[in-house]
Amino acid sequence: MSRVYRHTSPVELESGAILPEVEIAYDTFGELSEERDNVIWVCHALTANSDVADWWPHTVEQGRFLDPARYFVVCANFLGSHYGTTSPLSINPATGKKWYYDFPRITVRDMVKCHRVLAEHLGIKRVKMLIGSSIGGFQCMEWAIEEPDFAENVALIATTTCSEPWAAAFNESQRMAIRLDRTWGEMSDDAGLDGMAVARSIALMSYRGGAAYNATQQELEHAEEVSFERRAHSYQRYQGEKLRRRFNALSYYRLTEAVDSHNIARGRGSIREALERIKARVLVVAISSDILFPVEAHQPLRDHIADVEYHLIESEFGHDGFLVEYDKLNTIIQNFLE
Repeated sequence: MSRVYRHTSPVELESGAILPEVEIAYDTFGELSEERDNVIWVCHALTANSDVADWWPHTVEQGRFLDPARYFVVCANFLGSHYGTTSPLSINPATGKKWYYDFPRITVRDMVKCHRVLAEHLGIKRVKMLIGSSIGGFQCMEWAIEEPDFAENVALIATTTCSEPWAAAFNESQRMAIRLDRTWGEMSDDAGLDGMAVARSIALMSYRGGAAYNATQQELEHAEEVSFERRAHSYQRYQGEKLRRRFNALSYYRLTEAVDSHNIARGRGSIREALERIKARVLVVAISSDILFPVEAHQPLRDHIADVEYHLIESEFGHDGFLVEYDKLNTIIQNFLE
């Protein structure tokens, strides 16, 4: 069930900027138990939304780890995303006009602050599990550190404790592409969309990696004629256009900045000190071919969380393996919960 919660009190961001009010779109699946002990809170990835069943295949189904017959599943669209939560396309109450480029820079901690506002509104004081992949994992980490008693269990999938220069470089290249779009700077919902399509094609290479491309975009082995058009070319254009039709460049720009801001050690001494605050049982899952958040990036989670279980999923699909390898992931998470 989809809803929008309007929080009419100001929300101060980590930068010091203040949002006069915040709207938060969220979806729920299943029923909350009388004991209120069956909540699973999903934190979504970069361009996903609060409808988990829409973007995470074969998870919100009977017998799966988000089984709505067993669990009350909650997912909130995070701050800055234009899928219903306050974003650059929202109205700034101070001006009566859309925020557009005046929308302040946000961090992952700001996203979590809004999640916590929603949890308080819903009367959810503790969850059976917090789960997230990629930037969803960033949010789960921050929440488990900031509010150690909130989650009984936490699942961190294909994620990392801070955005390394490698990931930040991909994001800056994407923003460069958006800034080169001649419509960038216009006061329009459609500004920068062509640039964002190019940006998405850049990002996709980091999500998949060479093995996935070579496995899925290969031409016939014995071609008879020369061709300068490759399957990989049309695939890049298709993926860019696909995002262009459903997302917004101003949101995308701010969200990539939020990804780059991620560092759980900020203001907490060190990564080790930050992770030692976590009280929950934690499941860490890495993807063998992930070049964005590689296997070794998960080592600090294994080293410094008190109660941790680690699994490696062998996959050719890179970072996107968390979306593709749902059967393997389901087995790991169900065993962890049981």
